[in-house]
Amino acid sequence: MMSSRDPGELGFYGFRNRKDRSYDGYAFASSAQVKAPRIWDWLGQAGLHTVVLGVPQTYPPSAVNGEMVTCFLTPSTRNEYTYPRALKAEVERVTEGYVLDVEDFRTADKAGLLQRVYEKTDKHLRLGKHLLRTRSWDFFMLVEMGVDRIQHGFWSHMDPAHPKHEAGNPFEHAIRDYYRHVDAELAELLALCPSDTLVLVVSDHGAKKMDGGICFNEWLMREGYLTLANRPSKPTPIGQAAIDWTKTRAWGDGGYYGRLFMNVKGREPAGTIDPADYERVRSDLVAGIEAISDPSGRTIGCKAYRPEDLYRSVNGVAPDLLVYFGDLDWRSVGAVGMGGIHTFENDTGPDEANHDWHGIFILSTAGAEAPLRGRLPDVSIYDIAPTVLRLMGQPLPDGLVGRPLH
Repeated sequence: MMSSRDPGELGFYGFRNRKDRSYDGYAFASSAQVKAPRIWDWLGQAGLHTVVLGVPQTYPPSAVNGEMVTCFLTPSTRNEYTYPRALKAEVERVTEGYVLDVEDFRTADKAGLLQRVYEKTDKHLRLGKHLLRTRSWDFFMLVEMGVDRIQHGFWSHMDPAHPKHEAGNPFEHAIRDYYRHVDAELAELLALCPSDTLVLVVSDHGAKKMDGGICFNEWLMREGYLTLANRPSKPTPIGQAAIDWTKTRAWGDGGYYGRLFMNVKGREPAGTIDPADYERVRSDLVAGIEAISDPSGRTIGCKAYRPEDLYRSVNGVAPDLLVYFGDLDWRSVGAVGMGGIHTFENDTGPDEANHDWHGIFILSTAGAEAPLRGRLPDVSIYDIAPTVLRLMGQPLPDGLVGRPLH
């Protein structure tokens, strides 16, 4: 969103990415690995003052013409998470102990979770209001993770169509009440902005009910692509399983979508797939994945994509396939020892919602002249950065995927 570059060009395919061709070389996505400029870099070069608060993939903090407080991927508040470094003491004082994320948002303790969501949101937005009042900014960006975490924690309580919904449950209105709370907080934020401020409300994804999980590696074992030296008796992360790499052709990662890696001779340490057979095996995998059904035998509409068909370029160690189970109604579960292909319990803790394809885009011009009006069709996540640059009178860099919306 902030670079208007696609994941292939950036070389990021999830929160955790393979950093080399070894089997255990994974690293969390960080700002140190981002090679493309982002919107605050371009604006800073033009002499504009920017405030960046909680935007994903900003840890470790980088130098900006303004202030930066990093995101939920920051390991701990014991780490340096602000630019300039001296800002950290101010953040801790204003918030009375800053909270980077909602801890343990995949939990059965819903009352405790709800309390932590509000605590995180209130501290974060208190800091946002403080920085709006005390900094002379040209561009101010804040990402609030609470709206994501509450959806993962409470979707079944809200949605009668969710397979785990119980009518009349005590948290039936938790999401709606929280949205209203956030709206009231946003009203206070906007009241601190000059009357000619252009305000954008955007999201990088939507949310939807999650029908269940497809145990990706269990399926690969059943189909003969993945072999374990011994099968665990209880759910075990694939990274902790005893994989027999000499007999394995593919393995997968869990998450909101799946990532499949093939074990290729000359590429992986103990590769088994001859490069001449690579495309044939990959095509067989696509066909098999797209035929996956639910427990009743109904095909759920899975899609497996080759990264080179999605992105302009493919950098880093990319998955061989990116997999979307059931149009994102089902998530990818990477653990083995699950006892079958389908599960209705997430391997990383209770989770009731999956990410959805479509987020939101709202532009409010307040007292400024309206450059856009009405409903906008076909807005892409890549269009946000060039739109902001155009709104702020800045030239568009070469090579952007998106386009300005006006």
